[in-house]
Amino acid sequence: MGDFFILSTRGVPNGSGVPYINLGLYKKENSAACSNQKPPDYFYIRVIKNPYCMSDNYLADQTFEKADFTLRALPKAEYENCKFINCNFSSSDLSGVKFLDCEFVTCNLSLASLTKTSFIDVNFHDCKMLGLRFDNCNDFGLAFSFNNCKLDHSSFYKLKLKKTTFKTSQLHEVDFSESDLANSIFDNCDLLNATFDRTIIEKADLRTAYNYSIDPDNNRMKNARFSKSGIAGLLQKYDIQISE
Repeated sequence: MGDFFILSTRGVPNGSGVPYINLGLYKKENSAACSNQKPPDYFYIRVIKNPYCMSDNYLADQTFEKADFTLRALPKAEYENCKFINCNFSSSDLSGVKFLDCEFVTCNLSLASLTKTSFIDVNFHDCKMLGLRFDNCNDFGLAFSFNNCKLDHSSFYKLKLKKTTFKTSQLHEVDFSESDLANSIFDNCDLLNATFDRTIIEKADLRTAYNYSIDPDNNRMKNARFSKSGIAGLLQKYDIQISE
């Protein structure tokens, strides 16, 4: 953490060195140039160790905004109740990082490495998340929700995802093979060419989902909810025509 500076527009209370919200990360080598041209409202704080909200491997209650982690990887640490806004994690290495009660808003996480990454009660809003291997995550406590996200070509293979909410999200060619989606909600989601193979979708709600193809003989579907308009997606293997 010593190679980063925190940019804050809100000030530091009582000279304590505790940064307020609205943070951005800047590389150390750029600090000299920035210090000569910075606007008067801005100042820089060296992040070494903050006893109030962070240590070398733990940060809490922080907001990271417009940070580009393709230039410098997010430090491997535990992040609790943190918010990431308009950050770029594309193709970055998030292996071993732990996110607890965090929120990602308008972030790009496409093709990020998620080996042993922990997502515990994490919310994603308006995020681009193409080609993510969620099946490589640490499955202990794994829980997240997605709102207006693009998850094309991602994999949830064999994961336990009970009561997961997918809302207004695009899930083209997503792999749900052998995953447990019991009691999950797919609200207005596009499931074009998504794979359901030996998947548990018991009591799941797909009434407003569309473009799915699910074989009732190859998946556990007891008490799952579908709309009349979605019935065709359960009968595709029979190659029959359904009229209004």
